[in-house]
Amino acid sequence: MKNWNVVVTVFDQQGYRRARSLLSQFGDVGQTEFYNVLVIRVPDVSTFTRDIADLVDRDISILNDISRIMPAHAVFNFQDTEQFEQQARAAVLGWAKEFIGRAFYVRLHRRGLRSSIRSSVEERFLDDALLTELKKQGSPGRIDFEAPDMVIDIETVGHRAGISRWSREDLRRLPFLCID
Repeated sequence: MKNWNVVVTVFDQQGYRRARSLLSQFGDVGQTEFYNVLVIRVPDVSTFTRDIADLVDRDISILNDISRIMPAHAVFNFQDTEQFEQQARAAVLGWAKEFIGRAFYVRLHRRGLRSSIRSSVEERFLDDALLTELKKQGSPGRIDFEAPDMVIDIETVGHRAGISRWSREDLRRLPFLCID
């Protein structure tokens, strides 16, 4: 599936089958070429996030099969590193007002493209881009891995990326995000 907006990782093959069955109620579930990675196309990411949170609240054992679920607030396709950086930067800077005066960090979970997309390099690139933008706006932010107010998560599956931003409260309330 090329048009996904949620990435799911599972623990093992049994979990893969159960997760695929469970998640099919929310949208189109597709397999990927990557071990234990599923993608989903849901009609509305906010509704999906709320519904999956309710489901996990009712039955936490769901997380025995599912390692993490990451809904994407923005998605895009890219062909190379330059295109990835341009589009990721645009998405992140579009959220700059939410990061004013806050502590944050960027985390990239890359699947594929090992030789062209380097997680640590891209994380630093986007951290720096957001810090620069916040400073320009007169309200600097700061990087904090221990107690961030916000986290930006980027998921790539081949040449498609999904980006989301989560508050400390979101991370506490939504145990399936598992950013790190």
